[in-house]
Parts: sequence; C-alpha cells; structure tokens
Amino acid sequence: MDFVVDANILFASLIKEGKTLEILLGDTFRFFSPEFLLEEFSKYKDYILQKTKRTEKELIETFDLLLGVITIVPKQEYSGFLGKAGKICPDEDDIFYFSLALKLNCGLWSNEIKLKEQDIVHVYSTKDLIELFFV
Repeated sequence: MDFVVDANILFASLIKEGKTLEILLGDTFRFFSPEFLLEEFSKYKDYILQKTKRTEKELIETFDLLLGVITIVPKQEYSGFLGKAGKICPDEDDIFYFSLALKLNCGLWSNEIKLKEQDIVHVYSTKDLIELFFV
C-alpha cells in the first residue's frame, strides 16, 4: 500500500524513536513525498534539533536513512493536480502533499486532524495506521 508522507510524520520520527519511525523503516508500505518536504526539513532543522535528544550528526544520519525509504517526487510530476488540491485541501501549507496523493491515487499519512475535513483524499493518522495494520 502506498502513502504520501506529510512533514509532521517525518519530523515526529526524527524527534523521537517510536512507532512512527518503525512504520517508516518497515516493509509494509511504500512512501512518497513531494520535494517540498526537503525545503520544510531545511526550514525546521534547528527546531527539530531543539526537540530531540539526537546530535546534529545523528539527526542528519536518520534523515538520510528515511530518504532511503521515502521516494521524493519532483513538483513537475504532480503540478497538474495543484488546482484540484487547492480546492479541497483544508490547509494551504499542505497543498503539495494533497496534489501528490491525488496524482498517485493513494492515502496521505498526516497527524493534522484538520486535513480530514474533506472526503477526497483519505488521510490516515499514525494511530489509524497502527489500528488498521498492526493490531
């Protein structure tokens, strides 16, 4: 099963080891993310470092490990879905994630409750994934 991974999921796995990291590194799903994820990581790297017990080196190593399991998709591959995503996405900051989910016809893994306020893209929280696939 395929999922688009929102930045909050990646950030949670970088801040604290736990089920989120375990799911990402497992072999149950395939993960995709828009290239915008790389910009968000650069923007919030210092914030993540403040929240984690990891050193900067460990953070970068873990990030690189996760990039090995998340396929980063260039914007031009999903840009044709930006208009539709803009109409349905409850948070304009997440339009790229919605666009990619529409392009791939798959779910979006995000813990942002607000994103479930539409019924076009199925949004799964970490709790949803655990309850559906790991219990």
